[in-house]
Amino acid sequence: MKKIEAIIRKSKFEAVKEALHNVGVNFFSYWDVTGQGHEKEGHVYRGVSYSTSDIQRRYLSIVINKDFKEATIKAIIDAGKTGEIGDGKIFVSDIEESYRIRTGEKGGQSLN
Repeated sequence: MKKIEAIIRKSKFEAVKEALHNVGVNFFSYWDVTGQGHEKEGHVYRGVSYSTSDIQRRYLSIVINKDFKEATIKAIIDAGKTGEIGDGKIFVSDIEESYRIRTGEKGGQSLN
């Protein structure tokens, strides 16, 4: 099993969610998060200066069977990419075990 953690633009969340559903990833958790980016300069909008160093993002946490790893990553990249700085990051790690609390199933069966 694999855990995929993705930090994406909030504006791309609906597109990423739909892309994940299209490749068979129907369960994941997400949070609204704020982070620091590389861009340090401010912007002016309607005469008001604001900082872009605090960036609003959405954090996704997805645990999948390893067979879905490449399709999941591709779906996130394709749907979340704008080509601009700040599109986000994806992190992949191994999951040693998982359990379904309701039935006691473990491993890959607990993800279905």
